[in-house]
Amino acid sequence: MTQKRADAMAVEGPRMASKPGRSSKRQSPWSLEKLPGDPMMWILIVSEIFVFGGALWAFAISEMLHPDIFREARAHLNIPVATLNTLILLTSGFIAAIAVRYANSGNLRMTRLSLLGAGVLGFLFILLKIMEYWQKFEMGVGLETNSFYTLYFLVTGFHLAHVVFGLIILAILAIWPSKDNLETGTAFWHMVDLIWLMIFPVFYLMGVGL
Repeated sequence: MTQKRADAMAVEGPRMASKPGRSSKRQSPWSLEKLPGDPMMWILIVSEIFVFGGALWAFAISEMLHPDIFREARAHLNIPVATLNTLILLTSGFIAAIAVRYANSGNLRMTRLSLLGAGVLGFLFILLKIMEYWQKFEMGVGLETNSFYTLYFLVTGFHLAHVVFGLIILAILAIWPSKDNLETGTAFWHMVDLIWLMIFPVFYLMGVGL
């Protein structure tokens, strides 16, 4: 009996050792856990991209229905300022990414300085955008001028609200620059960049020179 029990234990031992390997589940390639930061932020990012994407589709369809109105209205947009704002926002996103690198290396001072630099550029984007709006108001152009400007003010204004919210997030990150906070907050800031890269060519460049 003793020999049989010892033999059973010898067989059972390897089985128990191999159990964790068999019970471990392979992660789905679509798992949000592989993404940096809080998964809920990525759900928000995807939903926001769909919202803006739908608005840009509406803009494109409206342009097909009213090509003359859109061509004339687009001619009054300030493309140089919009191009400068694009470069400013992309540079801000790059500096925010550098802040994450500094945080991972433990350099808290440079992390906060980088976040400050990203925030200053974001604030500059806001100032230039307000200046662009002011130019339109001085021309007598408003939300109800035509379908082009209705969509222009709604879409770019909604994006501007995201920039303001993003600046608040950057300020919070500068106070509590933990790894998870930085990855989550900078993911939102990069989304702001991405959405502007969708808006800029559709509103400012599409149809120019035709």
